[in-house]
Amino acid sequence: MSAAISFLEGLVGEWLTVFLLGFTALAVLITINAMFMVWFERKVAGWVQGRLGPMEHGPQGTLQTLLDVIKLLGKETIIPAKVDRGTFMLAPVVAFLPALVLLSLLPYSDELVFTDVESGILLVFAFGGVSLMGIFMGGWSSNNKYALLGGVRAVSQNIAYELPLLLSVMAVVLSAGTLNISGIVAAQTEDGFGWYFMFQPLALLIYMVSATAETNRAPFDIPEAESELIAGFHTEYPAMGFAVFFLAEYTYMFVVCGVGVALFLGGNSGPWLPGPCWFLIKVYFLLFLMIMARWTFPRLRFDQLMDLAWKYLIPLSLANLVVTALVIKLV
Repeated sequence: MSAAISFLEGLVGEWLTVFLLGFTALAVLITINAMFMVWFERKVAGWVQGRLGPMEHGPQGTLQTLLDVIKLLGKETIIPAKVDRGTFMLAPVVAFLPALVLLSLLPYSDELVFTDVESGILLVFAFGGVSLMGIFMGGWSSNNKYALLGGVRAVSQNIAYELPLLLSVMAVVLSAGTLNISGIVAAQTEDGFGWYFMFQPLALLIYMVSATAETNRAPFDIPEAESELIAGFHTEYPAMGFAVFFLAEYTYMFVVCGVGVALFLGGNSGPWLPGPCWFLIKVYFLLFLMIMARWTFPRLRFDQLMDLAWKYLIPLSLANLVVTALVIKLV
């Protein structure tokens, strides 16, 4: 009996150690990614607009984001009057926490997968929907008409673009024959079959457009729309509340690009370099495309945003799924 108890204690201790190490690694990844992406986006914006971007602190302004974080942490946290206090404080947490789960599902290499489950794609969509609840909670609880409009816009936008996003992913799932993300990566690399973007270019295009809209990035940043709604759903959030929403946005950008790499670009496969290096190179290439879209295209009106999803992307993604199913059936 004592031997069994000792075994269980050792097992629980080992599990807790692995969990804490994994949690710490993901937290470090989230922090470094957000700080790098802020600097990277400023630099890309400067390059597009024919200027230098941040240059003052550190080589090429690399320390500028760190100083901005320190300044943000030093700001006073003010909760406006007449807000729904509990919901207002909980909203950023609800928007951010699912990102940890989603990051754990990504296959960084053949060996480095924090959570490898058979229905990984389903979990991505399930937990991605939870973050939308946090955005709406923040807009509804703020007692501000601009924040409420931003929250409502976020819900309608995410419902519209969730459909083409899911349909484009299902075309890849049918091709691979599995919902496991690592299994989809393996299906692209075994027997020299080839990455799915070569066979599903339309699905990749629909996925990237829908993913950009899902993360509320320009030219689909209707829920924030500074020129119309000040800052949208997080108008009333100061200091840490704003920082958590901001952190969640860049984390979800990394997640959708990581899933896109796994589905269409062969995941961590590539010559010479280690798997995690190839995975990150591909992820930041897709992130670069998202940033370029922000500084290239004007913001869509809300009716144009809805028309693009319901009139074009959903029919195209449905047609692509049907053709994929027919090809698989015939072949």
